[in-house]
Amino acid sequence: MTTREGNLEAPTRHPLDWRNPEFYDHAALDGELERVYDICHGCRRCVSLCGAFPTLFDLIDESKTGEVDGVAKADYGRVVDQCYLCDICYMTKCPYVPPHPWNVDFPHLMLRAKAVKFRDVGARFRDKLLTGTDRLGKLATIPVVVQMVNKANTTPAVRKVMEKTLGVAAGAQLPPYAAHSLRKSFESSVAWPVRDGQRTPGKVVVFATCYVNYNEPGIGYDLLKLLAHNEIPYRFAEKEACCGMPKLELGDLESVERLKNVNIPPLVALARDGWAIVTPVPSCTLMFKHELPLLFPDDADVKAVAAAMFDPFEYFVERDRDGFIKRDFTQPLGKVSYHIPCHARVQNVGQKTREALQWVPDTEINTVERCAGHDGTWGVKVEFFAESMRIGKPVFARMGDTDPDYLSSDCPIAGRRILQGIEEKSGPSRARKEHPLTLLRIAYGIE
Repeated sequence: MTTREGNLEAPTRHPLDWRNPEFYDHAALDGELERVYDICHGCRRCVSLCGAFPTLFDLIDESKTGEVDGVAKADYGRVVDQCYLCDICYMTKCPYVPPHPWNVDFPHLMLRAKAVKFRDVGARFRDKLLTGTDRLGKLATIPVVVQMVNKANTTPAVRKVMEKTLGVAAGAQLPPYAAHSLRKSFESSVAWPVRDGQRTPGKVVVFATCYVNYNEPGIGYDLLKLLAHNEIPYRFAEKEACCGMPKLELGDLESVERLKNVNIPPLVALARDGWAIVTPVPSCTLMFKHELPLLFPDDADVKAVAAAMFDPFEYFVERDRDGFIKRDFTQPLGKVSYHIPCHARVQNVGQKTREALQWVPDTEINTVERCAGHDGTWGVKVEFFAESMRIGKPVFARMGDTDPDYLSSDCPIAGRRILQGIEEKSGPSRARKEHPLTLLRIAYGIE
């Protein structure tokens, strides 16, 4: 059971039928979990991907029968809790995904189980807090408050209290909050003529994302500087909320819909006016490109936004093929250890970031394509932190073993976790942690 049995077609993703009452039926859910768990048990190809599969296989191997029927249904949720919806098993490993007749979609089954649990019992305060990224960001970036929050997040005694009271792991490094958000200090630039290409619209809407807006606006500034250097008009949409990925990972699909209803109307108006939409965080790009169309398959506006959505390096590489990207680099980058995060891999656009960084002369790219273990809010929770660091160990080792000048990942929180993992093992690293957009800005010599 390790081949597609002659099926050479690409994986096909079916919409998630989350409005169907049967979706929330416990007996139906348990039946599907048992069916898919049994298929996974017979294959075991995904055992090294994350904690979900080893947890499942241990439950089966330690049961009285040694089969799925020996596992108590009350323990099915232990597997679900280990899944952080990276989609890697579906897109790269499983031989039984659609169009195979067995129709295995492990991540969507885990999402269904999370949604049923959320509808039944809700979520604990910590999980609501961590996934309320807009509310948390707006509160944490209030003047004076931002200094207190950043101080608390780096004070060991405070972190121990946070671990006991909130369940946020004391050992997990948390990103700082910025004193000024990206959107508040943004000025649009439409000074250049629109030069549409065969592959790319010639003007860009930047979807800032909660993380870049509130935590690392410098990444957003670097994106704007790259657009400006290449004479590409850019702007923001009038309104922006969280993309919904944190709520999706929680199984809170009603909140995902509410956020969709905020984001899609201003974005679709721009998409239909010929603007490309670019987000600097892969999870947000994936949310608009794939997750929302699967949740709302009959929404034409969602489809239009998805069609206009680009990863930033996907856009730059396609723009280069249209003949509009400058190659006037002035600064080599030396050795770069570059990590491709899961939510970039499953977009199926290829290694566009690596391709763009290789434009820079005298630059050596060490590419690592494996999960770093952070995975949204999952990796900062006290019950999962140790496991997340274990998952990331191979990445930490491969990213650090070339003595790089830079450590970089398209996912900023993965980059932070990688640096933490390297330094916990080997001490302070001489390598600078920089986002790939920042590296490209440095290579251009832009201040």
